[in-house]
Amino acid sequence: MSETELSNPEFYINRELSLLEFNVRVLAQALDEKLPLLERLNYLCISCSNLDEFYEVRVASLLQMAEMDANVVSSDGLTINEQLDKIAVKAHALVAEQYRVLNEVLIPLLAAENIRFVRRDKWSSEQRQWLEKFFNEELLPILTPVGLDSAHPFPRILNKSLNFIISLTGKDAFGRNSGRAVLQAPRSLPRIIQLPAAETHSGPYDFVFLSSIIHAFINDLFKGMTVTGCHQFRVTRNSDFFVDDDAIDDLMMAVAGELAMRNYGDEVRLEIDANCPEETIRFLQARFDLTADKVFMATGPVNLSRIQTIYGLVERSDLKFPSFKTHVPNSLGRGKDIFAAIRRQDILLHHPYESFSPVVEFIRQAAADPDVLAIKQTLYRTGVDSPIVAALIKAARAGKEVTVVIELRARFDEKDNIGLAAKLQEAAAHVVYGVVGYKTHAKMCLVLRKEGNVLRNYVHLSTGNYHPKTAKIYTDYGLFSCDKELGEDVRRVFLQLTSLGKVSKLNKLLQSPFTLHSGLIRMIDREAEQARKGKPARIIIKVNAIVEEQAIQALYRASQAGVKIELIVRGICCLRPGIPGVSDNIEVRAIIGRFLEHSRIYAFLNGGDWLVYASSADLMDRNMFKRVETCFPISDKKLAERILADLNMYSLDNTQAWLLQNDGQYIHLNSADSPAYQVQSELLKSIAG
Repeated sequence: MSETELSNPEFYINRELSLLEFNVRVLAQALDEKLPLLERLNYLCISCSNLDEFYEVRVASLLQMAEMDANVVSSDGLTINEQLDKIAVKAHALVAEQYRVLNEVLIPLLAAENIRFVRRDKWSSEQRQWLEKFFNEELLPILTPVGLDSAHPFPRILNKSLNFIISLTGKDAFGRNSGRAVLQAPRSLPRIIQLPAAETHSGPYDFVFLSSIIHAFINDLFKGMTVTGCHQFRVTRNSDFFVDDDAIDDLMMAVAGELAMRNYGDEVRLEIDANCPEETIRFLQARFDLTADKVFMATGPVNLSRIQTIYGLVERSDLKFPSFKTHVPNSLGRGKDIFAAIRRQDILLHHPYESFSPVVEFIRQAAADPDVLAIKQTLYRTGVDSPIVAALIKAARAGKEVTVVIELRARFDEKDNIGLAAKLQEAAAHVVYGVVGYKTHAKMCLVLRKEGNVLRNYVHLSTGNYHPKTAKIYTDYGLFSCDKELGEDVRRVFLQLTSLGKVSKLNKLLQSPFTLHSGLIRMIDREAEQARKGKPARIIIKVNAIVEEQAIQALYRASQAGVKIELIVRGICCLRPGIPGVSDNIEVRAIIGRFLEHSRIYAFLNGGDWLVYASSADLMDRNMFKRVETCFPISDKKLAERILADLNMYSLDNTQAWLLQNDGQYIHLNSADSPAYQVQSELLKSIAG
C-alpha cells in the first residue's frame, strides 16, 4: 500500500482511548484473586492517580486545542470534540468500576483481615470520644471555612485538594443569612487517620477518613447556625504548564514562575459526593464552568488514591508481595574496582532484578578516584535525597570537573529538579538545563579517567532514570562500557547539550531529534526487504508507547512484506494489529505485573546477525522529534542474546499478558488450560534468586 493508503484512519487506534485502556488493565489487577490483598488495593489507587494525570495533562491539552481549532482531526479520524465525548463515556465507566471494586470487593476483603474503614454510623462511644478530641485539638485550629457572600467570594480551589461545600440555615454572627460555605482541608492534614487501639478499643488496623471526621463535627465550625448539608468535592486542573521557549532568558526562573500557577490552572474535572443535592451540584458546576460530562459522582472518598497510605501503615507481609533481594554481579560486588570490571567487558544490568547500587557506586568511586578528571551526567527524575546527586556534589567539591544536565521540565518533578540544580550549583558543579524547546530525556553518565597516558571514557547508558527508588519497581536495562567509539559518542552528545554546537556523525549511538527516527525506520525497512527476498525476517520492539505515524506505517509495510513482528507495549498503542493485508503479522501484547514495565528495546533479526538496541525513547512523536534521546547498541553478543532471551520470556507469559485485538480492546490471557507462566516471576527466580 502507498503511504496515503496506510494513513487510513481505520488503521489507527485513538491515543487517548488507548491510554484509558491501560488504566482498565491496571484496575483489573485489583480484581485478581491470585494477588496479595494490599497489592490489589495498590492497583486500584494507581488507576485513580493515573486518571488524575490523564485529566490534568491529556484532557487539558485537548480542551486547549479545541479552543484554538476544534476541527483538528487525529490519525484515527476523530475530531477533538469527538475524542472528548468518547473519553467522557469511558472515563465515567472507569470511575464507576473503581468505586464498585472498592466498596463491593476490597473493603469487605480488608475487613475480613481486620483492616477496617470505620464509618461514622459505626463509631463506638470510645472511638467517637477520641475522634472528637482529635478534631478539637488537631483539626479545628487550622480549618478555615469561608462563608460565601459579597465580601467572601468563592475561594480559589487548589488542584486535587479535598474540599467541602456546606449548606447552612440561620443567621451568622452579623445577623445575615449566608446559605453556603466552603471548607478546604489543608494539605498538611493526613487523609486517613489510624485509630489507636489502646485508647479506643479498636482493632489493630482501624482507620477513619479525614472527611468522615470533618462531616461528624462540622457544626462546631458554624456556631449559631445549622448545617443542613456537607459534601466533599474535588477539582482537577490543567497541570501541563506552558513555557514560551522563544521569550525566556532564564529557564529555571520561567519554570519556577509557571510552577507556582499549576495549582490554579483551568478546571477540567469536578468530583462530587454522590449524595450531594442536585441544586448544589449545579451550583458547583456553574462555578467551575464545567459541562455535565466532566462531573463525576463519587460513591466514596473523592480523593480515592489517598487510600494508598494504608499500605505503609499496615504491617502485614502476608498481604503484600514477598520481598526479594536484588542480585549484584560478582564483578561489581562490595569493594570491587568497578572501572577494572568495565575494562574487562561490557556489563549489563537488568533492574529491578539486579541491583541499582552498582550505578550509584560507579559515581561514588568516580568521585573519590584521583585519576578521574571529569564526570558528566544527565538527570531527568532522580528523587529528592538522591545518592547520585550526593556523589556528584562530593566530586565537585573534590575539584573534579562535574557537568550535570538537569531537565527542569520533567513533569511533576519540576520543583525537585530546581532544588537539585541549586544544590549542585552551590557545590560549583556546571549545571545546564538541556536545550530550550527539547526535553533532555536521555539517560547517560560519562566518567573521564586518566590511565597512564590514556584518557579513557567510561559510560553508563540506561533505559530508565537515575532514581534508586523507582529502580526497585520499574524494569529497565543499564549498560556499563568503556568502548572507545561509544564513549566518544556520549562525549559528543554532552558537548552538544552544553555548547549547543553541531555534533559530527556519531559512531554507534542513534540520537533524537537527529538520527533516531530515521535509523529505526531504516532498520524496519531492511527487515521488510529481507522478507521480500524470501529470507527470515523478524522484529521485536518493547516500549511504553507506540504513537508515531511514520513508524507505524513502516511496521505495516514490514508486516505486508511478511516480517514477523512482536510488539510488547505497556501503555498506549495506536497501531491496530490483525488488519487483513496490513497487520496480519503483528502481535501486540501488554504486561501488567508487580513491576512497571519501562525498558525500551528495539531488536532486528538482520539476516541472522541480530541487532539489539536499548533506548530512553518510546515510539512517540515527542521522543523522536521534541526530545534529546539516545538509542545504544548492545554490541556484546552474549549480552544481546541475554536480552533476546528475556524478550522471548515475555512471549511465553500467559498470566500477566494482555493481547491487543483488532477493535482496540485487550484480552487477558488465561492460563487455565496450561501451566501458569509469569515473566516477571520467572525473571525474579532466574536473576534475583
